[in-house]
Amino acid sequence: MRDFLLIFAAVMEDTTQYFDKYEENLQREILKMCSSLGMLDGELLASEDIDFKWKEWAPEYIAVALPEVNNYPDFAIACAGYAGMAAAHWWDEDWGRHHSAEFDSLLGPRGFDDMDEHIVQKILGLTLDSVEAKQIMNILLCCAQKASTFIRHEQIEHQTVKAFHIFARTVKVMFRTGAALELKRLGYKFQKVDLTKKGMFS
Repeated sequence: MRDFLLIFAAVMEDTTQYFDKYEENLQREILKMCSSLGMLDGELLASEDIDFKWKEWAPEYIAVALPEVNNYPDFAIACAGYAGMAAAHWWDEDWGRHHSAEFDSLLGPRGFDDMDEHIVQKILGLTLDSVEAKQIMNILLCCAQKASTFIRHEQIEHQTVKAFHIFARTVKVMFRTGAALELKRLGYKFQKVDLTKKGMFS
C-alpha cells in the first residue's frame, strides 16, 4: 500500500509539472506575440485581486465554454480574455464596488454566445465599430488561435481528464492576457523600484 501511494504521488507530481510547463510555455508565446504587435511591452501586467477573481469565475466559465469547444474552439478560448479585460476594467474603475461581481454579469442577452460583444460595449464602454474594439477583437482572436495551435500540438484525446486540464490552463492564460491588455490600454505600466534607496523601509 505504501509503495502504491508513493507511486501515485510521483505520478501526480509529474502530471502537475506537465500542466505547469504547458501553461508557462503558452503564456510566454502569447506574451511574445502581443508584444510584437505592440499591444503589450514584454511584461504581463497583473494584480492579485484580478487573478483571484479568475479563481471565482473559472468553474462557471469552463462549464459554459467547454461544450462549445468542438464547434467554436477559438471563441470558447477567446472569451476568457474578454473576462480578463472586464475584471481589469472594473479593478481600475472601482474595485470596492465591483469586486463581488458574479460571472453572470459578463454574459450578454444571448448568454455566452455574445459575451464578447457585451463586455466590449457594456463594460469597456466601446462601440463595436470603433478602432479600439476592433483591435481588441483582433488580438484576442490571434491569442485564441495561438492557444488552439498549442492544444493541437499536445495531441490530446478529446473528452479526457487531460483535455479538461489543458483547456482549464489555456483559458487561465487567456484571462491573464486579457487583463494585461486592458491594464496596458488604461495606461498602467511596470516601473522598477530601487529597494536599496534610502528611506524605502525606514
